Amino acid sequence: MERTRIAKVEDVKLVRRGEQVEGTLHLTPHHLIFCHTPPATTEDAKVRPRELWITYPIIHTCTLRPSPPASHLPSSIRLRCRDFTFVCFCFTDEKKARDVYDSIKAWTCKLGRIEKLYAFSYQPQQPEKDVNGWLVYDARREWKRLGISEKGADKGWRISTVNRDYGFSPTYPALLPVPSAISDNTLNYAGKYRSRVRLPVLTYLHPVNNCSITRCAQPLVGIKGNRSIQDEKLLLAIFSTSHSDPNAPDSPSRPRSRQSLRSDEDETGAPGSDPPPTDAEALEDELIARTGSEDKPDEPKVYGAQQHNLIVDARPTVNALAMQAVGLGSENMDNYRFATKIYLGIDNIHVMRDSLQKVIDTLKESDVTPLAPNREALAKSNWLKHIGLLLDGAGIIARQVALQHSHVLIHCSDGWDRTSQLSALSQLCLDPYYRTIEGFIVLVEKDWLSFGHQFAHRSGYLSSEKWFNIENERIGGDNTKQPGLPGQGSGAGQALENALLSAKGFFNKDNKSRDSIVDSDGELQPYDVSSAPRKGSTHAKGGGNDKSTTKVKETSPVFHQFLDATYQLLCRHPTRFEFNERFLRRLLYHLYSCQYGTFLLNNEKERVEARVSERTRSVWDYFLARKEQFTNDQYDATIDDNVRGRERLVLPGSGQLRWWNELFGRTDAEMNGTPRRNHALVNDESEVVDPSVLTGVETAHSAVGAGAQGNALPNGDAGALSALAAGLGGLGLTKGKGIEGNKSPPNLKREMESDGEEPTSPAPAEEPSVPADSAPSGGSMTVLEALKGVLKLALIHDGLARGLREASKALDRRQAHMCVLNEGCEEEAYKKLVVALCGEHGIPLIKVPDGKMLGEWAGLCVLDREGNARKVVNCSCVVVRDWGEESQERSILLNYFQTEQ
Repeated sequence: MERTRIAKVEDVKLVRRGEQVEGTLHLTPHHLIFCHTPPATTEDAKVRPRELWITYPIIHTCTLRPSPPASHLPSSIRLRCRDFTFVCFCFTDEKKARDVYDSIKAWTCKLGRIEKLYAFSYQPQQPEKDVNGWLVYDARREWKRLGISEKGADKGWRISTVNRDYGFSPTYPALLPVPSAISDNTLNYAGKYRSRVRLPVLTYLHPVNNCSITRCAQPLVGIKGNRSIQDEKLLLAIFSTSHSDPNAPDSPSRPRSRQSLRSDEDETGAPGSDPPPTDAEALEDELIARTGSEDKPDEPKVYGAQQHNLIVDARPTVNALAMQAVGLGSENMDNYRFATKIYLGIDNIHVMRDSLQKVIDTLKESDVTPLAPNREALAKSNWLKHIGLLLDGAGIIARQVALQHSHVLIHCSDGWDRTSQLSALSQLCLDPYYRTIEGFIVLVEKDWLSFGHQFAHRSGYLSSEKWFNIENERIGGDNTKQPGLPGQGSGAGQALENALLSAKGFFNKDNKSRDSIVDSDGELQPYDVSSAPRKGSTHAKGGGNDKSTTKVKETSPVFHQFLDATYQLLCRHPTRFEFNERFLRRLLYHLYSCQYGTFLLNNEKERVEARVSERTRSVWDYFLARKEQFTNDQYDATIDDNVRGRERLVLPGSGQLRWWNELFGRTDAEMNGTPRRNHALVNDESEVVDPSVLTGVETAHSAVGAGAQGNALPNGDAGALSALAAGLGGLGLTKGKGIEGNKSPPNLKREMESDGEEPTSPAPAEEPSVPADSAPSGGSMTVLEALKGVLKLALIHDGLARGLREASKALDRRQAHMCVLNEGCEEEAYKKLVVALCGEHGIPLIKVPDGKMLGEWAGLCVLDREGNARKVVNCSCVVVRDWGEESQERSILLNYFQTEQ
């Protein structure tokens, strides 16, 4: 009780969806409980009290609003919960309101240790008491179901115990299915080439064609293009494990397309069945097949010889290349000639967190108003777009395994976020077992829990004081945003900036670990010199790091996205899943309730050391004890590949996404509107019909992109690749020779655009330095005078991006009419980056000799009473984003660019 300022408050009003009820608020060590008695419907009716229970870890944002001075408004506490419960408690006594606020804060974010959460004291009653959910998943039993066992026939795989004590790879499971041809000694060497020793291992084996889904983390390629013979040997062995016999009864003589599977069916489709492939899906499959087949164009088309075995890098192309600056990166396909690599362009944890926050901002008044949310604001959150890209990526993987009879290796950065999403979703599509209640439990245990998704970090169970605030006592920042959750850009501009800053920090002599500049998603974060470890500090010695502390920037709704994507599949195929929507919704609730021990820690090793299976109950107890409540009434367990709608394989389709309105506590009409309107909103937020997640395809011999037209990468990605390479080269890390073992990005882009033909290399453009007296032909105003006028006018209209970082971002996003660069700038890396971006996007670039002069023109100064510039700041670069209005100076500059450049 030491944390409880007050245990009971009477005469409290609960406001929810604009409705008010009065009751009593109780504070216990693990729950906030509101009790009220609804009015009786008849005089003789006995009314039972109703209770609202809120477990403390599920509280995400708590705001105390004291009673304003000279106002009759009561003090209130507003709660936003992770299960999208929005409530407001109103108090007649402000002191009691503050005591309740302080008590909630103490019980929520001052526990200090995971062991103090509710799961370690929870004692179940019937019917849960007799159920043991810890026994549902057994790794050896699941591998045996997939055909891998010591006593069974050799399918090319064995179970290695090299990690039995978790000393080999602390975030991996104890049992690792690997190719039979690979020894543990080879695994030891191969593991050193993958981030956090998360080397390629099996997660799924298709029972019909013996093709596999494997998963890993990014390779340690680095600036010098490092390679590992053992890693290459391991991947070759993985991709060689299936050699299908054409005469085998379950093995077709050739890969079958989706059309051939249904050649005898009509193409109109039926509810619950897969439609013909969309344009985006057809483009994806054709692009992968065409690029992979270019390696051996003259060989006859024999089944098995043309398997398009894939390495799937889930990240945006630019982000993957940027990781080379800190010793990581993506596979150099010159060393993996037996495979094709694709990039999926799925954004990182920061983008997903910000996207969900935008949804919450749209719903945040749900406690005080019954009004429907703004659907346009929901669309602009891009939440459905991100879900759609995940499903598209899972669809690519499922089609490659089931229809193209190919192996797929999946990774992102560290292989525990996007990799888990794609791996689990593709298996849901491929295997009917995982669409049962028991199978879904096994899937979550296998691909999320045992493979080390960081549930504790992503969920923030111990909360943070940043999520608690008192109105009118906030200091700084934007009060409309969620405290502690700044945006983390995912685009090329952010990747470029983070790559350069992090590379400088990585090679700083005081930096001993890449973990200080790479977050738990394996993505770059800007290197902050002010936070660099100093000699003698606790941080430098490795002390003072509490693993249980919530790191706000590492929280992200990764598992939530997986459940939402599963919900989309359930809506698309309502008869193919044994579980219902409520099963998914309650699973998300118990992800955050901390009532069970299943999700509390980050990996199998931590759970074994904490003895959670002995000290807590499994979350699966809750569902298995109430199985009838979570069973889908429409479920049809029949599997028949010859009957449409009953095939083993289900696919996501496209254009069918909908808001999970039950989760958000809203009606279908409020969240989705009419089907026609909902479709329009999805298109509005994605900007194109059937957008593809595929952003690049690469083999040892060719590289193309999945742009809307032709084979070139989208301009933004291609330009960012070129600019990033130029920027990295400017750091002096590559000794001017490019990245060893890899094609330089400019040449790579030219290959993409030339469609295999040798292009003519254009001469590099020279950026003019403008003498002070230079004037365009036929004009009296000098170029510098015109430039001064243009900058002054743009400044008035807030149309300038000033400084190298802001200018680089504006250039990369092509939000620039022209760029001005100070010749005296000493940041050579950024200068090269600016020049590369201007050349890539065709943005006019002009150089000036004086940074102080540029600073004055760009408004980086203080004007005295006479209008003279004082305290002028030296400026390195300025980008004009908005001309402001028509002017003579603008015309002179444009004429200069056309005639002189």
